[in-house]
Amino acid sequence: MPCSSFGDSGSDENGRLRSFKLTESTFLASLMPKKEIAADCFIEAHPEYDGRGVLIAIFDSGVDPAAAGLQVTSDGKPKILDVLDCTGSGDVDTSKVVKTDADGCIRGASGTTLVVNSSWKNPSGEWHVGYKLVYELFTDTLTSRLKKERKKKWDEKNQEEIAKAVKHLDEFDQKHTKVEDTNLKRARKDLQNRIDILRKQAESFDDKGPVIDAVVWHDGEAWRAALDTQSIEDDLDSGKLANFIPLTNFRAERKFGVFSKLDACSFVANVYDEGKILSIVTDCSPHGTHVAGIATAFHPKPLLNGIAPGAQLISCKIGDTRLGSMETGTGLTRALIAAVEHKCDLINMSYGEPTLLPDYGRFVDLVDEVVNKYRMIFVSSAGNSGPALSTVGAPGGTTSSIIGVGAYVSPSMASAAHCVVEPPSEGLEYTWSSRGPTADGDLGVCISAPGGAVAPVPTWTLQRRMLMNGTSMASPSACGGIALLLSAMKAEGIPVSPYSVRKALENTAVPVGSLPEDKLTTGQGLMQVDKAHEYIQKSRDVPIVWYQMKINQSGKSTPISRGIYLREASACQQSTEWTVQIEPKFHEDASNLEELVPFEECIELHSSEKAVVRAPEYLLLTYNGRSFNIVVDPTNLSEGLHYFELYGVDCKAPWRGPLFRIPVTITKPMAVVNRPPVVSFSRMPFQPGQIERKYIEVPLGASWVEATIQTSGFDTPRRFFVDAVQICPLQRPKKWESVITFSSPAAKSFAFAVVGGQTMELAIAQFWSSGIGSQKITVVEIEVVFHGININKEEVVLDGSEAPTRIDAEAILASEKLSPAALLNKIRNPYRPIESKLSALATDRDKLPSGKQILTLTLIYKFKLEDAAEVKPQIPLLNNRIYDTKFESQFYMISDTNNRVYAVGDAYPNASKLPGGEYNLQLCLRHDSMQYLEKLKQLVLFIERNLEEKDVIRLSFFSQPDGPVMGNGSFKSSVLVPGKKEAIYLGPPSKDKLPKVLHSPFFSHLHRSSERVNGACNICAVLSTGVCIARSNLIWKAIIYWSRREEKSPKEPCII
Repeated sequence: MPCSSFGDSGSDENGRLRSFKLTESTFLASLMPKKEIAADCFIEAHPEYDGRGVLIAIFDSGVDPAAAGLQVTSDGKPKILDVLDCTGSGDVDTSKVVKTDADGCIRGASGTTLVVNSSWKNPSGEWHVGYKLVYELFTDTLTSRLKKERKKKWDEKNQEEIAKAVKHLDEFDQKHTKVEDTNLKRARKDLQNRIDILRKQAESFDDKGPVIDAVVWHDGEAWRAALDTQSIEDDLDSGKLANFIPLTNFRAERKFGVFSKLDACSFVANVYDEGKILSIVTDCSPHGTHVAGIATAFHPKPLLNGIAPGAQLISCKIGDTRLGSMETGTGLTRALIAAVEHKCDLINMSYGEPTLLPDYGRFVDLVDEVVNKYRMIFVSSAGNSGPALSTVGAPGGTTSSIIGVGAYVSPSMASAAHCVVEPPSEGLEYTWSSRGPTADGDLGVCISAPGGAVAPVPTWTLQRRMLMNGTSMASPSACGGIALLLSAMKAEGIPVSPYSVRKALENTAVPVGSLPEDKLTTGQGLMQVDKAHEYIQKSRDVPIVWYQMKINQSGKSTPISRGIYLREASACQQSTEWTVQIEPKFHEDASNLEELVPFEECIELHSSEKAVVRAPEYLLLTYNGRSFNIVVDPTNLSEGLHYFELYGVDCKAPWRGPLFRIPVTITKPMAVVNRPPVVSFSRMPFQPGQIERKYIEVPLGASWVEATIQTSGFDTPRRFFVDAVQICPLQRPKKWESVITFSSPAAKSFAFAVVGGQTMELAIAQFWSSGIGSQKITVVEIEVVFHGININKEEVVLDGSEAPTRIDAEAILASEKLSPAALLNKIRNPYRPIESKLSALATDRDKLPSGKQILTLTLIYKFKLEDAAEVKPQIPLLNNRIYDTKFESQFYMISDTNNRVYAVGDAYPNASKLPGGEYNLQLCLRHDSMQYLEKLKQLVLFIERNLEEKDVIRLSFFSQPDGPVMGNGSFKSSVLVPGKKEAIYLGPPSKDKLPKVLHSPFFSHLHRSSERVNGACNICAVLSTGVCIARSNLIWKAIIYWSRREEKSPKEPCII
């Protein structure tokens, strides 16, 4: 059945929705877009297929069970079946057990005397107690609001006390005109001190937040929990423990509480480990509730419904409140465990990070198992790092078993949700939506869906719904659409499989854009629920199989890839041959005799451009797979971006469409041959949403770029995204980005670092809604100038002797001014743990579906600060990787000797300000392999601290090797001429300039202590070579490690 139109709208052959006129009903409908993916007409045709019978796991920041539209489904069932904090950020230690006294009171963990409700059943008489600072459960936004409101009330009361104190002093002075008696003097001084103290405490007011007491007990049937929240309430009679309605695990009774009317924050309680842990579950941002609302919200007004109002969900909080909503490995693993335990059909995850290696890591391995063994469909956001290519994030855009979704905006969304003056004439991808391909050539984006909506948000935001946009919103839109398909498949008795559903989505999506390379932006196109449903019905008897591709270049020992990506100039200069291995992939429960043995398909191979991609015509594929060779010839292609596909079609059933696709992406760069190396692009016309991509072979010897962008020909302000991306082996894509707004025609310049010899994509995009109401085209000109000073050392090591270090500098491209400067501004101390403990985690939330119990390795490090300092813990082996690591999780806490926690962190450690004193750093690592964890029992940790400005050491450069000793030949600057190297010498720091911390007794003690790594302390510094040419002030940076040798132990090795 065709979809109904909004007003006079229609759609062209590419499915791009054209402009229209809004009415009240179409306005409301466009706030929660459904027409774009044909979800509205599908439900209209099949009201009972609205997601009923489908369970979705929302991996996100947490879902508020009190939010609008998230209480019941369209058929009256509970909407949310479970609410979990998988991160542990809301955990309360309730291992302490107390009993009531004769008055029915207990002593809470905070020291408060609590009255227990006499009607609560507790056969054992044991009460588990714990406490929590309530701000540790709230988002920064909510905490900020509460602090302002509490500060306002506190100021009012404090001002009253100041007024009383002033009045008392005034009355005293009126009564005692002469104060000569000692007692009277003391009395007056006390009155004055009271005023001074009240004023001073107003200036130094620091609200650490209310403390809530938690009590857990077993009532003979289930574990119960209650909170005492009197410290939050204005009325002291409110929030008492005895008045609290006890909660049990949410999944049992689906009840939640609210801390107070002031915060309006909902929470859920879950009890673990026989009452020893109480998990108080709150959301760490509105993001997760918004995502859940897009996928499944049900309202009395159908226009406000989510995509699948009949679906149910569980909330798996993977964003850690302590880390500002950052996801953690612990949260991700526990969420997968919960999804399997609840037998979910779908997972939506609108989270992600950049990655070093695509389709690799511990989380990827676990996802593969969940998808292939338990038949769950995993949907995730592709990322918001566009418009440049190869910006898809992990896991959504880089993992084969996950459906990665890009973000699309239609004219109706632009008019209603974004309130633009004039909508675009047709739909398009949001400018910031991440693009493929991945570094190993995979398409990256699978499909696209609407990437914006006005959807429910938590009650603590003090509003019912709000607008958000991002691929985070596109993913639940697609997930909701898939829920409709699963609802239909279950009702019609069609087996559910991620393989068959994904194939239906890809082969029925409507293309967005007419160019082949548009697939790198939108994937196979905008998903269409109705057409996918028809495809699934028609293919119900087709074998349920996925086609896995392993590709490598013939004659070269290159890593296995999932596509072909020719990016560098050398790869585009000749034809290359590639070996493709196609392996049919069945679910783990597939029958050998009934499914694997009979599987045989005759496949016809098609190339989208035979002049570039050549392959055999036919292929007979059986269960054990088949390999074949293809030839890619890019030599006759013009400069720029080219995209091709090799795909296989079932000879007997061509209606099935491509069974597999091999993406071939070629970015043929232009060479920079002129000297000085300058590239110009003149009079490029831009309209809203338009992107221009220029591929440049960065000259060897270049290390930075100066670019100038000039605009003209427009009236209203214009907003541009400018990205520069390079891909280097085994590194995350090197990306420089800037968002530039031109209020009037003007020129703007910027500079950024580059890697010589590597292709650079320069992507320039006019933001999709910028200038949308104007009839004038923006004209852009850009000039790119390459500069470079080559230094022979990326890391400069001063070994602690009096000898200087030689550095050779050379300018290859053009004359450059060399003005080096070096600072020693950080101290980096290495430590080994003083204690390590390997143990099995106790709760079921840490047991994998396979039955393996996850283990934890706890490492304790000690360090001391003589004075207050800003410190940053670093673990080189593990830091900066979440998805692309084989280790499951890392988490640290820094506490003092009184167990006060000052800082927490994970894979991305932050600097924290600490007062002077002794500290413990507790590092927890998780995995199910004892072998892996055993190897980390002596893991080295670095504590890096910034030196105070007065302690920063400025090093000197010399033109002669004897300069540091003779005191002459100081080097300030010179002009480097192409073809001629210049040697400079970096002198060691003077001993009298060393910071005090290096001379302190404690430092010397630690230097020889077994707590530290044997060897010297490293001072980490940044060596900056200033370059002043034309408009440039960019610096080249290297790292200096200066080693301070212990004079009493000259034979002790230096570990650099």
